[in-house]
Amino acid sequence: MLREAFATAQKEALRSGDKARLAAVRLITAALKDQDIAARGDGREPLSDADILALLQKMVKQRREAADIYAKAGRQELADQELGEIRVLESFMPAQMDAAAVAAAVREAIAETGATSMKDMGKVVAALKAKYTGQMNFAEASAAVKAALSA
Repeated sequence: MLREAFATAQKEALRSGDKARLAAVRLITAALKDQDIAARGDGREPLSDADILALLQKMVKQRREAADIYAKAGRQELADQELGEIRVLESFMPAQMDAAAVAAAVREAIAETGATSMKDMGKVVAALKAKYTGQMNFAEASAAVKAALSA
């Protein structure tokens, strides 16, 4: 389903002449093709929508880091380009969960996995990733899991 959305977005960007959006969508499709080729080489199926969301999330993280570096180096035009790409990437992702929803999801995942100590943190984060890929920032979620399990 996401693959169709990328193709549609690329056609619309071509028709409208939106060069920035077109470039960002082409980056997504190129990364997706790279991952599909790697999966095929390993004998795996093409990426599922959940895998694609994880890829988009990784791309957003990379661009945020790059934008920070560019801004600190005084290259605001490059930082703005990265931020524009982030907006395009996020347009294909589900809405991000707020802090209260993340906390509720963490409590639910802890209850589901029966986690009681920090040793179980990996199980809880894995359960969150399986259920909420693309919907939450897992760095923040990991901190919330750590706080909940250490309390």
